[in-house]
Amino acid sequence: MSLTNFPNGVSSFGVPSGLPMTYGTYYFVNADTGSDMNDGLSRDTPFLTLDKAVDSATTNKDDVIVLSTNGSHQITEMLAISKSRVHLMGDTFGRMYGQRAKINYADAIATADAFAVKNTGVGNTFTGIKFLNNNTDAQVVATFGEGGEYTTFRNCEFYNSCDLDSNTEAEVVLNGDSAQFYNCTFGSLADAVSGDKVRPAILLTKATVGAGLVSRDVYFDNCRFWKQAGGTTTAFIKGGATDVERVMEFHNCQFIANVLGAVPAVAIDVATLTVGQIILTGDTCAFECTKIATATGVISGLTVKTASTTIGIQAS
Repeated sequence: MSLTNFPNGVSSFGVPSGLPMTYGTYYFVNADTGSDMNDGLSRDTPFLTLDKAVDSATTNKDDVIVLSTNGSHQITEMLAISKSRVHLMGDTFGRMYGQRAKINYADAIATADAFAVKNTGVGNTFTGIKFLNNNTDAQVVATFGEGGEYTTFRNCEFYNSCDLDSNTEAEVVLNGDSAQFYNCTFGSLADAVSGDKVRPAILLTKATVGAGLVSRDVYFDNCRFWKQAGGTTTAFIKGGATDVERVMEFHNCQFIANVLGAVPAVAIDVATLTVGQIILTGDTCAFECTKIATATGVISGLTVKTASTTIGIQAS
């Protein structure tokens, strides 16, 4: 078998495991051994920071940024990704949570930024990354602000350890058009919501990431939503009447509330939807929740099952 060379730094016999074939350039980032004085084009000459890698990528060229998995990539200001068709890859071993490639917004940093990471590009992808926010600054609304188009997330975890007594903070603010999530985990079973607050894993309030942006044609497949509830008001998904346009689908997803906490009244807490619908397909279900949802516009395509006091099977 002949040697296959990938641009500037990746070579193997055949296709390298876990890395996509692309006409773009590969950039490497190592938070322990890298330097932004390097060219970033190989594992031996990696960049130190994600900012440098994102700045170096060319929009619409399918450049790939490979994150090291042996340390946490600390950011001291919001990582804003407005370029398109840029791909960030970390742990490619298939974890749904506990990925070893981590992007962490460090604590005690004053900021005017609402998110640790904000994406507004078209066709960007994120694979095998754990996104964390430990910044307690009041300006930070969520770990990830998604406002792009056709963004794909695979095997990523989203965690926000801060402001557990809030109705308006979350792991993810989702205003993306045609965002797709596969095998992802949102929230925490360990951190308890303080008081009877919503504190959702995903906040849908439109135009939070940017003017005119709204969740549209969003798809979740085999995703986990975690919460230790502080009261019945706590929910996993929160939105208003016009925060979902056209459709949002949850396929084979689980909403899991820690048995040590309270029992949320609903997993999906939305107003009566007027410009879109949320549909439940496959084997989607909720544990330690009274219902998955009750709002008009949440449509269940699930097989009819019997609900108990702690398992909400269907939207009513």
